[in-house]
Amino acid sequence: MSAPSADDVEVALVKAGRTKIRYPAALLHDDGNHIAVRAPWAAPGVRDFGFVRFEPGDTFVEHYWRDRWYAIKEVYAADGTHKGWYCDVTRPAVRDDAVLTVEDLDLDLWVSADRGTVLRLDEDEFAESGLAARDPEAATAALHALDELEALALSATPRGSQLPLTCGPRSESGRQEVYDVP
Repeated sequence: MSAPSADDVEVALVKAGRTKIRYPAALLHDDGNHIAVRAPWAAPGVRDFGFVRFEPGDTFVEHYWRDRWYAIKEVYAADGTHKGWYCDVTRPAVRDDAVLTVEDLDLDLWVSADRGTVLRLDEDEFAESGLAARDPEAATAALHALDELEALALSATPRGSQLPLTCGPRSESGRQEVYDVP
C-alpha cells in the first residue's frame, strides 16, 4: 500500500454521534466551500437497494459543501457506466486537514442516471431519529435540503451524465467544471 499523498483525505461519515464509516478518498477540489473527492465503494460486499446496487469496483465522485445541508455522490460502475446520484442530507461538511467529516441526517434522495427515477428515502428513519425534538433548526434545514435536492433533480436539464448541481465550480467564462471519472 502506498503512502497517502497531499491530495488524499479521509472521509468520516458520522451518524447519531458515532462514526458510521471512514474511508480514503482522492481530493479533486476544495475552493473553501465546495469539496469534491473520488473514492471507491468503501463498504464490504454488495449493497442492493432494489433500485441500484453498490458493489466492489464502483467509484463515487462525492461533492460536499461547507454551506449546504447535503452531499451529492455521483455513482459509477467499474466499467465507467454512470448509475446515478445518491444524495445524502447532512450537516455542512467540515474539513480539518486530511479529514473530511460529514454528519448524516438520515434523509436521502436517489436519482437514476437517466433521471427517470427520483426517490425520497429514509423519511421514516428521520422521523424516528428524534432530531426534530433535539434540534428543531437542524431538522427544518434537513427537510428543506431534501426538498431542494428533489426540486433540482426534477427540474434540471440533463447535460450528458451530469446533473448541474453536481458539477464543479463555474469558471470565469461561466461554464461549469466537470470532474473526470474512471
